[in-house]
This record gives sequence, C-alpha cells and structure tokens, in this order.
Amino acid sequence: MDWNNSYFTMADENNYSIWLFLKQCHDRGLIYRGIDSMPWCPRCSTGISHHEIATEGYEDITHTSMYVKLPLIERPGESLLIWTTTPWTLPANVAAEVHPDLTYVRVRQGDDVLILSKGTVASALTGAHEVIGELTGKDLMGLHYRGPFDHLPIVIEQGVPEAHIVIGGSDVTETEGTGIVHIAPGCGDIDFALGKQYGLPIVAPIDEFARYYAGFGDLTGAYAPDVAPTVAATMREGGFLYRVLPYTHRYPKCWRCHTELVFRVVDEWFISMDGPKADEARARVAGREMPPLREQIAEVVRKIEWHPSWGLERELDWLRNMGDWMISKKRYWGLALPIWTCDDPVCGWWDVVGGDDELQSRATEGWEAFAGHAPHRPWVDGVHIACAKCGGQATRIKDVGNPWLDAGIVSFSTLGYRHDKDYWKEWFPAHFITESFPGQFRNWFYSLLVMSTVLENREPFRAVLGYATLRDETGREMHKSWGNSIEFNEAAERIGASVMRWLYAGANTEANLNFGYGIADQIKRRLLVLWNVYAFFCNYARLDGFDPHVHTVPVADRTDLDRWILAELHVLVDDVTKRYEDFDSRTATWRIEAFVDDLSTWYLRRGRSRYWKNEADTDKRAAYATLWEVLTTLTRLMGPSMPFLAEEMYQNLERSTGADVPISVHHTDWPVSDPTLIDDDLRRSMSVVRTVVGLARAARSKVKVKVRQPLPALVVRARSEAERSALVRLSTQITEELNVKELRFASDDEVLVTYRVKPNFKVLGPRFGPRVNAVARALQAADGAEVQRRHAKGEPAVVIVEGLELEVPAAEFDVEAVDAPGFAVVDDGGLLIALDTTLTPELVAEGLSREITHAVNGMRKDAGFNLEDRIVTRYDASGDGAAVFATFASEIASETLSTTLEAGTAGSSQEAYRKTVTLDGHEVTIAIERRRA
Repeated sequence: MDWNNSYFTMADENNYSIWLFLKQCHDRGLIYRGIDSMPWCPRCSTGISHHEIATEGYEDITHTSMYVKLPLIERPGESLLIWTTTPWTLPANVAAEVHPDLTYVRVRQGDDVLILSKGTVASALTGAHEVIGELTGKDLMGLHYRGPFDHLPIVIEQGVPEAHIVIGGSDVTETEGTGIVHIAPGCGDIDFALGKQYGLPIVAPIDEFARYYAGFGDLTGAYAPDVAPTVAATMREGGFLYRVLPYTHRYPKCWRCHTELVFRVVDEWFISMDGPKADEARARVAGREMPPLREQIAEVVRKIEWHPSWGLERELDWLRNMGDWMISKKRYWGLALPIWTCDDPVCGWWDVVGGDDELQSRATEGWEAFAGHAPHRPWVDGVHIACAKCGGQATRIKDVGNPWLDAGIVSFSTLGYRHDKDYWKEWFPAHFITESFPGQFRNWFYSLLVMSTVLENREPFRAVLGYATLRDETGREMHKSWGNSIEFNEAAERIGASVMRWLYAGANTEANLNFGYGIADQIKRRLLVLWNVYAFFCNYARLDGFDPHVHTVPVADRTDLDRWILAELHVLVDDVTKRYEDFDSRTATWRIEAFVDDLSTWYLRRGRSRYWKNEADTDKRAAYATLWEVLTTLTRLMGPSMPFLAEEMYQNLERSTGADVPISVHHTDWPVSDPTLIDDDLRRSMSVVRTVVGLARAARSKVKVKVRQPLPALVVRARSEAERSALVRLSTQITEELNVKELRFASDDEVLVTYRVKPNFKVLGPRFGPRVNAVARALQAADGAEVQRRHAKGEPAVVIVEGLELEVPAAEFDVEAVDAPGFAVVDDGGLLIALDTTLTPELVAEGLSREITHAVNGMRKDAGFNLEDRIVTRYDASGDGAAVFATFASEIASETLSTTLEAGTAGSSQEAYRKTVTLDGHEVTIAIERRRA
C-alpha cells in the first residue's frame, strides 16, 4: 500500500481540485442558486440530496395516517376526503389534487356527504354509507374549500384561506388513500413543483431543527414528527377529522445519523444537468455550444465496461431521470464551497474561485491571515474579493460542499492533476473500481462520472464491478438490533479471512450474498481439500528430501496420470485467466474448486502409493515434480482471491527451497497456459475412465459390496471405438481403482441385462377396456431392449394387438432392468458396465487382508504416530483370520510400515496401542507400537 500518499478528503489538494471542478462548471453556466423543497435532516441541520437517499436512505417507519374532510365552498354540505401519512404537513396545506379522468363518487354517511375516488371507497371508508352520485376529476377542478388551519395567523398572512383550490394532475392514483392528494408546497419536492406550476402560496412551517415557526398556534416550537396528536385534536375539534390509522411505509432517513427526514423550503446551490442556469455566455467553452451535461455524461458512461452488463442501462436510466445535483450543505466542517457573493444584496453578483492561486490573486482582504491554513472555516471565511459588478466587497458563502464531491474528485486530486498533468496521464483512467451497486450508481459512480466529464470529458475508470448487499444466512438484512449482524473482527477470528475472501469471490455479484458461520463452514470444508493435498505433499516431500530444482523429470517421461493432471492444469490456467479478465471471480473460483476436487479425489487418490514406496525412482520423482508444479501454479491462480493462503503456500513450497525466487507470490509472473501440455485425447480418455469408474461404484453400491473387496472382472460395452481405446489405454487405472482383477469388453452376443415391461393397468384399463390384457401381453412379449430404448426417450411402445398396430405412451408402462445372474449392471445412455460379483475363497481372503490393512492404518492415526514411523504389529486371530495374516503378511506389512508382523499380542509392551475389531465376521485383536531403534 502507498501509505506515504494516503488519500484524505480534508487535504488541501483535494479541496482545491474540487474548486477547480466547480470553477469549470461555473464557466459553463451550470452552477446556480435555487429555492426548492428539499429533504432535510433536523439533527444534522442540513439538506440531503436526492442522490444520497435514493436507495439506502429509506427505512420502514410507522406513521400516524389521517383521513381529513375538507368542506367545499361551492358545494355546501359536501367535503373532499383526503389522506396523508405526514400530519405535520397539514398546517401548510394549500391545494387538493385530483386526477382529471378518474371517476369520483359522492357518498352519504350520516350528515356528511364525502367525495373520494370510486376505487378507494372500500378501503377508505368505515361504517354504513350510501353512494348518491358520480362525477369526474374534471368536475372537481377549480372548486375551493376550507382548511383545518385557516385560523392560524401565518396561514392568514400568506393568503392561504382564499387560495385553497382543487387542481388536476396525472400522477394521482387509487393504489391507496382516497384518490385526492393533499398538497403542501412548503413540505415536499413534488408539491413545491406543483405550487410553482399553479402559482400557489408557499407555507414553510418548520425551521432547521424541524420545529414550527411562530404563528402556528399550539404547534409553535413543536418538533414536526411528534405533532400528530396535536394536529388530530385540532381537526377533531373543528370537525375536519374523519379517522386515524397507523401506517407503515418506506420513508427517508438521514444516511449518516438515521434521523427521520422532513422537507423544507431552502435555498441551496446546484449543478444543472440540462443546461446553463446562469449567464448564457458561460455555456460557450472554446468557442462552441456545449450539450447538456447529462448527455455528455451518458456518452462517457457508454465507454465503460460494466459488470453486471445491466449496470450500463441502470446508470443511463439514472442520468435520464435525475434532477440537478445539490452541492451545498448547511454545516460548518467540510469542503468550503468556493462561492463568493457580493455583500450588497441588491447587487446580486457572485463568482466561483478555482483554486488557491486565483484566490490569492483576487484577494482584497484577509489573505495574509489565511496563508498557511487549510481552505476550511473559519480561516477561509476571512478572505474577501472584489465584486466585479459594483466594486464592493464579496464574501464567501457559509455553506460547505456535498461530501460526494470529496469522493468524486479522487481520480484528479490524488494524481497531481492541477500541477503535473504528465504524471496524471500515466495513471488515468483507473483500470477498475468496485462498489456495492444499490446506491453507488447514484452516488460514487455518479460523482466520479460528473467530475471527470466536466474536467476531461473522459471516463474516470475503464471497468466497474457492482455487487449486491450482504445478508445473514437466511437472507435477512443484518441489524444489530435483530441480533443477526456479525462484526468483521469476530468473523475473521472465528473462520479466517481466507474463508471469507473465497466466499465473496465465489458469490454471484448480482444477487445478495448470504453470510453466516454455517455457510462459511461449507467453504472451509472445500478449502480443506486443497490444504490436505498441500499437507500431504509437504509431509512426504520433507521425508524424502525432494528438491524441485534438482529432482526433475521431463513431462514426456511421466505417467499418463501425471500428464493428464498437467493438461487439466493448463486448461485451468487459460480458463481462470479469461474469467479474471472478465471480472468473473465467481466462475474462476468454481473452476479452481472443481480442479482441486479432481486433484484430490482422482489424481492423488490414484497415485498415493507412488509417494509411499521406499525407492526414489523416476516414477516417484515424477509424482513429486507434478504435484509441486500443480500446487505452485495454484498459489498464483488463487492469489487474487485468497492472498494470505496463497502466500503461506508459496513461502513453504518455493521460498523455503533456497532458490532465487521473488519475495512474494504476488511478485511472481502470472502463469501462462502451455498448449503443448494440453493433450485433449488424454483428457477425453480420462473422462471416459472416470465415467466408467463412477458407474462401477454405483454398481457396487447396488449390490452392497465394499470397494476393499476384490472382484473378478469389470465387463464394459462401449458406445464407440474411441471409448474402447480410451479404456484399453488406461485399463490399469480402472482395475486398480475399482479393485477388480480384469477389465474386459462384452461380446456382441453376451446378455448382461434383460428388460421386463410392466404395464400400468390403472391407465391402460380405462383406455383399452376389454383389450387391456391383450395389450399387456403384447407389451410383455415385445423386444424388451427396444421398448426400453424408446421408453428412455419418452417415446411410445409400438405393439400389434388383434392385427392392429397400437402405440402405448411411455407414461402407461414401466421398464425394469434385470441383471444377468452374478452381475451388477449399470447403463448410462448406452455405456453399459457389469461387475462380476462372483466371490471365490481367494478373493474373500484378499478382501479381508485389505480390511486388516485399513484397520491398522486407522489405528496408526488414532495412536498419533507420524507418517514415517515404522511399527511393530502383533495380532490375535484364529481360523480364516489367522490364515489371511499369514498369506498376505508381506502386503499388510508394506502398506502399514510394519517392520514386524507376528501372531500373539502378548509379546507387545504396555505402551502398545491395542484394539479389537470385527472384520467381515472375524474378531481380531491388534496391537501396534513404534519400532524401537
């Protein structure tokens, strides 16, 4: 990490780089001061831009909703019924909005006649009522009404009582409420826009702390979100309240402190996304008309590689629909916005300063006191410049900048953009960025794009990867209050950072990631497969003194098994490289896991005995060299996703050899696939072999015969000459893995399985009636193999009954495979294998010897012996058990590292580890101990 050049938002270069950006915006006429109803945090006492609350800023909140009656002046005795979820806004009500084309009804209820939309009657009203007429929204437009707070001094002063009017709008729906929307331009952005459109009075009821101004009667000084009871009491007293209900909905909260937001009419500073809002002349840069900023940004966005691909359209959709960017905050600490305004409010002049040099050259007062300080309050506020319009003094505004300005300038401020463009060009744009996409399309990605487009009209990054959010194991959001959140330090301590990294790398970035200790344990089990292979290699390589730089064997001189795993390795290198280049760590992770599974369950399983033998021949050296090459390549492939585990393996596998190699795996070259080592014929052959082995294991399971029990033969009917050749080439792998004495191929006339057709009389009976038995006999007499072939494809069987050709659908009969006597048969799409299950006394004895070997090796592990420990093994057995020990003494001793294998456990020392086991019905007592030097 480049700690010497750490990025701090409060740094001078960061602030002055933003000043430069804002200056260029101003030169294009994009910065303006606007009055609007904006989201506002009462605790932070500042506005919150829509960009900041677009997604994460919403939470489920239960409010007091109210249905309110507004008596119509032109229709005495009738009232509009409106609904609101924010009662604090009712004192600022100015208008009621209807949809011109909706159907509204007049409903009599007691002495009241209420007007609401036809589609909301059932949900809005309570109690008995009578519909007495219908009318459209157009019929209501232009009517006037009395409001529940028309008696308040400030409401009267604003002329609201005379202004209450019904307006029309296409955004009114019947989804909820009454089809009549309460409009308070001083308390909402949409309402504010309608107020400007219709020239309505604007009542701004609350201050920066969300407390009512003077003039609002009992509400004066009250905190807006808490006034629902007072508002309800006032309306109930005046006869305006219809009913009150709790209502839970998504509502904005401050993204920093989580305080419930309100809406206030405030003056803020904005960057226009559409065109110049200030001096039209500023829109001309370098002698040409500039297109709207949002269109320029969209062109830049299209040059970026988006992952997931739909991120492009999401960003473009945001650009098409977003409002202007509010860049000011009513706070003290933060970026000092470089906007100076004339002290004479009548003059109205203002300007943007683009950096420290410009400020120094324009300063008329305060520079000396400011020099040496950071461009923050209070120091920068003392610097004044001259008003270019009236010649008076101009002072910096008190506002600070939106924090996303700090985040968006990073591509410029950290690379010396203002002072060393050549250095900046070496590193710009960034090759890749990543962040959680729910909010960053509207925040960080957006701010980076805006600032880069204005400054250079270029993309700030070449590729971006967006990812979803983290949830708990059940898919719920994590919250401390729910008790399901997990702190990073706790998780890292309990499951390890590598497990978490691998979990994240293997996740679908488009979907939320469920995280928990149960899921992490699954990842750990997968990684333990790799670790066990690595540990196996390290243990045996240490015992044999293997040196990868000395004990080399040409690939051409290695076994088919070695060359197969190397071929798969180089295919893996090519595939993982492409996946990483496509930012697809998920598939890369899966491919590595699948390869490691093949490495463990096939390559090492098949070649384990090569490491056990005493002689250090070419085959043993080839086994070590191959596994070392595989493991060292894997460390590089895993490095981006599991840097610490990869580093641990690298240091032990390569750095420990004393060879002149890079200090870290992350300093090594990325592996390159060698096409000369990719033997596709061998890969296909091994695939056939593994398929046959899998089928044969299923056959053993079918007849419940253990793998340690040798069988006479495996008979195969291959589907092609290529399959047959593959099985012949690698026949030793099959016979050893399956513990069979022989692999042979079925002759054309050898019957290994027959097929019995079983009619489904419940279905056949109703369809064929009295002919059902004849149809059943015809099915049973048909060529079973042909019927089975058609049945497997879902095709009907064709039979002749009473001279008629009939088709019997596959759903109307079943086909049962019947193995030939003495065989266990499995058929996979025409590839048929049959295990000869005939057991001779010799085979039974050999099977028992393998059970003994397995039991002794299990005892070695239980006793805590080291891999290299030679042992003395003694046994107590009788009959067939004793005979097996004698007959297979050499094999048992070799496989268990027993230097002595003798009858009679009485000769064992007291330190010996003893165990009595029952093996295939034979009770055997075994005692093992380390051989004394």
